[in-house]
Amino acid sequence: MESMASEIAQRLSRDAEAVCRHYLSSGRRQGRYWIVGDAENTPGRSLYVRLTGPTSGKGAAGKWTDAATGEHGDLLDLISANLRLSSLGEALDEARRFLSLPRPNPQPRTPQTRAQTGSPEAARRLWAMGSPVAGTLAERYLTGRGIVGKRTISALRFHPSCYYWREDEADAAEPETWPALLAKVTDIGGSLTGLHRTWLDPETADKAPLDPNRKAMGALLGHGVRIGRTTDILGVGEGLETMLSLRMALPDLPVIAALSASHLAALDLPDCLGRLYIAVDSDDAGRNAAEALGERARIAGIETLPLTCRREDANEDLRAFGLDDLRAYLRPQLAPQDVERLLPSSAA
Repeated sequence: MESMASEIAQRLSRDAEAVCRHYLSSGRRQGRYWIVGDAENTPGRSLYVRLTGPTSGKGAAGKWTDAATGEHGDLLDLISANLRLSSLGEALDEARRFLSLPRPNPQPRTPQTRAQTGSPEAARRLWAMGSPVAGTLAERYLTGRGIVGKRTISALRFHPSCYYWREDEADAAEPETWPALLAKVTDIGGSLTGLHRTWLDPETADKAPLDPNRKAMGALLGHGVRIGRTTDILGVGEGLETMLSLRMALPDLPVIAALSASHLAALDLPDCLGRLYIAVDSDDAGRNAAEALGERARIAGIETLPLTCRREDANEDLRAFGLDDLRAYLRPQLAPQDVERLLPSSAA
């Protein structure tokens, strides 16, 4: 496995700039380096990847370092960090997909026992079967919701044929299968605890004609879908598309989608947090959840600011009014010290 990983890493290094453009699209080339905020594709200048040089040894192409954290490695490590992959095997599979290489012949293995339906283990197995959303129906769905430039978010994957059990036919012999957008639910430490599935219609690239067309599995209480690395500020809210839209408007704000009002109210907050932005949905449940979470945060000494929209949520505003208008509407709701920090320079 080690020699195979070395070979794949060297293959990646021969086309280092293409790797960076795919997985670190928020960055840019500067001389012999690709510069970006971090391995998760946050805008910034902390992480740099060498684009030229030998395929191995000192000064090799593909070697990277994050000056803020001290993390470093090769392009295989970068892919693993970018997509938050949990094993070398997953990283190798993803690299082979990028390089259009066939998978090696599988080795015989002991059959897995069946995971309990809806359990965290079942969520982990389903997540492992997903692939990045870039170029898939999931990306078309997000684009249709006005959410663009998020094709390499590590918390999202696509499954082309995900089981769906109709709730009024729980005893049916066979489930249906539909394509699905998968969103990884993690705890504060980044461990996968659950999964959120949005089933999609391949003909319309919209949600599938199912009721409900979204379901979550695994351990959800206190956890959420995390996008971006939490610092001293954080944005939280209910819906996945809501928080992806907020992340588009405020690209340097790490966000968490709690997936429901009740889970938002119970969300675990990191100790490092100094200021919390809560995206408030317009219904009673959303307002009550935001109030409950805000009270918990204030008791913990965390400054809390609500973010409201004109329609039901940030994605409704994004689709109705456009990105520039959404940013302009959010601007006066930000703490003064966060305006330049969170808004792109052209909008600040």
